[in-house]
Amino acid sequence: MSLTGQKRVAASLLKVGQSRIWIDPEQVEKVESAITKAEIRRLIHEGVVAARPKGGVSRGRHRLKIAKKTGRGPGSKKGSRHIGKIPWVGKIRILRSRLKELRNKRIITKQVYRKLVQMAKGGAFRNTAHLNEYLEAHNLTRRR
Repeated sequence: MSLTGQKRVAASLLKVGQSRIWIDPEQVEKVESAITKAEIRRLIHEGVVAARPKGGVSRGRHRLKIAKKTGRGPGSKKGSRHIGKIPWVGKIRILRSRLKELRNKRIITKQVYRKLVQMAKGGAFRNTAHLNEYLEAHNLTRRR
């Protein structure tokens, strides 16, 4: 079942390397029986033997490098880590605990609580004073 000879002849006819030769797996017997150049040429014409497309070099890594250079790709964040996540975590924990406190003391309703938690998540409040100011401005506290 060795097709090395047929592959070699086909490679020379198609002017490609032997690794790029494709043989239809369903018609291997037909290719095995072909031993002359003319027979291989006929098989190429029929589409039983063909040349695989040439493989290229991916530009993905190069594009990443360009993106990083222009400040767009992954790994483009500059400055210390204290600018972003750590202060945010501290702030959001304080706001959420204040909102839970207001809900548990029944100062705000569950619906208002849900709305305000989502707003806090979206960065609507700078601090608890700003949150309290918002509650007063929009009359979201329960009447006593």
